[in-house]
Amino acid sequence: MISEDNTPQENKEKKNNTPDKETALPESQGRRNAIKTLATVPLLGALAYGAYKKQKSIKTLKDVSDVFNLSNASTSVPAMQTDGKLIRLGVIGCGIRGKQLLRALGFATPERMQILKTEAKENSSDTRYKDFLAQESLNVQITGICDIFDTFAEEGIAAGGNIYKEVAGGKMGPQPKRYLNYKELLAADDIDAVVIATPDHWHGTMAMDAAKAGKHVYCEKPLTWTVPETYAVRDVIRQSNVVFQLGHQGRQVDSYRKAKEIIDKGLLGPITLIEVCTNRNDPNGAWVYDIDPTANPKTIDWKQFEGDPQRIKEYNEYMLSNNLAKYMGPDERDKFSLERFFRWRCWWDYSTGLSGDLLTHEYDAVNQLLGTGIPHSAASSGGVYFFKDGRTVPDVLQTVFEFPDKNLTMLYSATLASNRNRGKVFMGHDASMEVGNTLTLKIDSGSTRYKEKIEQGIIKPDVPFYTYVPGQSKVDAITSATELYFAERGLLYSYMGGKRYDTTFLHLREWLECIRNRNLKPSCGIDAAFEEAITAHMGTRAYLEGRTMYWDKDKELIVKA
Repeated sequence: MISEDNTPQENKEKKNNTPDKETALPESQGRRNAIKTLATVPLLGALAYGAYKKQKSIKTLKDVSDVFNLSNASTSVPAMQTDGKLIRLGVIGCGIRGKQLLRALGFATPERMQILKTEAKENSSDTRYKDFLAQESLNVQITGICDIFDTFAEEGIAAGGNIYKEVAGGKMGPQPKRYLNYKELLAADDIDAVVIATPDHWHGTMAMDAAKAGKHVYCEKPLTWTVPETYAVRDVIRQSNVVFQLGHQGRQVDSYRKAKEIIDKGLLGPITLIEVCTNRNDPNGAWVYDIDPTANPKTIDWKQFEGDPQRIKEYNEYMLSNNLAKYMGPDERDKFSLERFFRWRCWWDYSTGLSGDLLTHEYDAVNQLLGTGIPHSAASSGGVYFFKDGRTVPDVLQTVFEFPDKNLTMLYSATLASNRNRGKVFMGHDASMEVGNTLTLKIDSGSTRYKEKIEQGIIKPDVPFYTYVPGQSKVDAITSATELYFAERGLLYSYMGGKRYDTTFLHLREWLECIRNRNLKPSCGIDAAFEEAITAHMGTRAYLEGRTMYWDKDKELIVKA
């Protein structure tokens, strides 16, 4: 029906399959053994060791396993259930993210297959075509496609019918049926589950309608556009018998699992501050997406795009009651606009801004690792400081979340006008850890846990002490700054057992396995989704209203100071 244009452009990364590597430094038996060891460690491990050798004068580095001990087990992908049950899917929204989800499910347009095949011939290290052909079958059939833009719908149909992964002119399978309205798709008897990849302002409405229709739901983040519907979606999903998964593919990242082991073993010491960031510096990263030349009032159903009347009413009531009319643009909603259709993330009328689009990924990673839940409070600041293009959502945003029951603060800092690399950093009393598609851990000079080793000169503070690079020996090639942003966070792919996997494929695979085996639970079900949505809404409201927002956990309400 509607498309979600919130993810990077076509992925052109290259594959490097090597075993998972990790190294704790220092640990060696002299120069000869060190050289032998370095032959097997990844680039980051080698650099970390080099930094140590440059700054240390002792000849033999002693063992540190008594204070820093991790498992050597490599994460592997469990075998799929073998009951052979076919799951019939409907896809709602076939824009950038919708087509990426289709590819993760095993379906690509013939044109996309031709591009991959051609580029593989031109570059022997480009294995994307080979990888896609070899991608494990999820035993699903695309039986329905819904998009309100004709071109996107046609692309979705072409992908869904390309069951043999052919290039243009090749053999095609049965084409999925196109639905002009998502409710018609939900009423179809030949659809068991739906994938929702629409703009934010439709997520909650469609998820509820799908659950009421008895369809299992995979919904892209964020969960909701307004606060009231967040409670409603949770209630409907809980009361239904459907399997719900929110699209946070970071739940499948191998390095996050290693990070959790480090945290759970207390190797960082008490964590009091976490800094998570968004840095981008190009129009695509700021949601200024290309406008399709085939788009016009005849090929787009603008009336459907506008949104659910009840959700619009909730939004308008909140904005007007808090004197926030300047962010609404009510006179623009009814006017057909190609800019608003393709770049909808730039307006609160359809979007949740930086909070819903990018903060949610960072928060979900923190919640996954620490189980923080909903913060006690949120305070935000920022503004539209660079992209003066009529947008109402900020391109610079800082939000501070407090978790006093966990003695913890989380700072989210974002700019869409600088590519300066800033990672996701967990700051503990004994060590700090930067988490992304790799891990880097540094011992703190004031550590209690490692004090003796520091005094003995065995551990040098503030240089890389431990690194974990899952399955790769060099950086994969990517094609845009936006892709780099996602790749560095492990949101494009992760290595498991020496093999690279599309994390979206793994997340969808998990959801499908939970549908087949109801004893299994999705990693990002409705409770985690509710926590994500409320947290993002607290940050957004704090920005819009210019005051701190609090969470009353007993009443489950967002309250003002």
